[in-house]
Amino acid sequence: MVDASPNLSSLDGVTSLYRRFRPSRFAEIRGQDHVVRALQGAVKNDRVSHAYLFSGPRGTGKTTAARVLAKALNCENPQDGDACCVCASCLAIAKGSSLDVIELDAASNNGVDDIRDITAGAWHGTPGRWKVYIFDEVHQLSKAASAALLKTLEEPPQHVVFVLATTDPHKVLPTIRSRSQHLEFRLIAGDTLSSLLHDVQMAAGIDADDATIDAAVRLGRGSARDALSALDQLVATGSPDETQPQFDALFRALVDYDAVGALKSLAVLSQSGWDPEQLAEHFAGEVRQVFLLQVAPEVADAVDADRSRLSSWGEQLGLARTVRILETFGRSMREMKSAPEKIVVLEVALVRLVKPELDASLEALGERVTKLERAAPRVVVSEPSVAPALRPIGASDAVPPASESTTTSTAAPPAQQSHDVVNGLALEFDDVRERFAQRVVPRTSRAAQLILKSAEVRALERGSLMIALPSEEMRLNTEMITQGLRSALEHEFKVPLGVEWIVDPSLVVAVASAPRSTPRPTPPPAPVAEDAYGADESVVVVQSAADHLITEMFPGAEEIT
Repeated sequence: MVDASPNLSSLDGVTSLYRRFRPSRFAEIRGQDHVVRALQGAVKNDRVSHAYLFSGPRGTGKTTAARVLAKALNCENPQDGDACCVCASCLAIAKGSSLDVIELDAASNNGVDDIRDITAGAWHGTPGRWKVYIFDEVHQLSKAASAALLKTLEEPPQHVVFVLATTDPHKVLPTIRSRSQHLEFRLIAGDTLSSLLHDVQMAAGIDADDATIDAAVRLGRGSARDALSALDQLVATGSPDETQPQFDALFRALVDYDAVGALKSLAVLSQSGWDPEQLAEHFAGEVRQVFLLQVAPEVADAVDADRSRLSSWGEQLGLARTVRILETFGRSMREMKSAPEKIVVLEVALVRLVKPELDASLEALGERVTKLERAAPRVVVSEPSVAPALRPIGASDAVPPASESTTTSTAAPPAQQSHDVVNGLALEFDDVRERFAQRVVPRTSRAAQLILKSAEVRALERGSLMIALPSEEMRLNTEMITQGLRSALEHEFKVPLGVEWIVDPSLVVAVASAPRSTPRPTPPPAPVAEDAYGADESVVVVQSAADHLITEMFPGAEEIT
């Protein structure tokens, strides 16, 4: 909150850092350049408004800027629209004894009688040139009190300036907002806070290393006051680890899909005295940094060692899973507000994250398919120069007879019939397979497409289409897509067709052994599916569920690493 100048002002007898080093001039305010230009220019050019509305997050300098404005307006020796901080008026305002500045906490003095007393005194004379009224948390005024203040704002005395500060400007009456000059304060950037804390450290003679400063910046979350308070606490405790929960064990459990490890790490944090809501808020904050470091690193606030640590977790989790964790914890934070046992909400959320089969959401299904593909066995090719071709839906490899059971774990491919007759309609197998890939699959749900992309059409017998899947677990997931698939088939072929599912682990080998050295191609949209499922050399096949999800989230993107 203070300018790059190392000459920071300090209050004698005050030990709290945020009070000792509170800005006393416009030149010392940091991170709010747009506000400083507006206020200092108004004082310098004698164009001061009768009412200002300062809004923004806590600890960003709203009340401080109001006091600095009062100093500049009443300074006996102003310098370029800024206060000198040495004259009698400046010193009185700094000590809180000036009759020219009246501060009111609207949170505790929000009645109509309080406002009437204030507005009545506004018409009295003042020792200085301007009488400045500062209303903190003005949005907490009652409707009657706001109405009483409104009349004075409409026709104020010539020597009076009202400064209304609030963290929630939308709760302020529109009629009050329209009669005030609205200046919005912003969260302070991490590098600006770091510079501020280093200057305060030098001015106060504090023994703190860079890791402590970085931890205070992270805990401040864009608030100068919170960052200075955090630095105070870190210096007092001597260890950044004691002021915030450590989540590395929890991250490791999520990466390893370890339910026991996740619950144990949560139990350790809970036994250390952390409230479940605190844990959820802190962890969501760390996951947000992991997300930003993957998508837009320049936006992330994490610095130095924390940045490297969170970047590493992001590489291991992946973007799709990071988003799912963030969304899951966001829902959990809302649910905890009304839950009798808040820790249970967190425990259930963690188990769902490490056990995707317990979650019926589409994101969880995609994660399960990706997990199966990553766990697939790999085949060593005897001739490295010849890579095995991927088999998309409807591949025409010759296959031996199949088992009758639809739940067989190692079914051999059945013999393909050239045609079949269904309700008097003759269907050619090759035509059915081609139309299935080009027209039927694009009509199914996203969940069905996630499963069918790893499947292969094997036969058409007795009015049923036989489809092979690479694992028994994927076959168990077909219950929720079979009805939709049958509807898509009937829409395309105009006759009802049955669906039988078999399991063939060789499909997993075919996908797992595909070369990944070249950039992943972007699959075309559904209307041109014939290009994606054709059998010529230009075939484009999405190789994993993660590819499918990333493609839908970021259409047109290309993987470069």
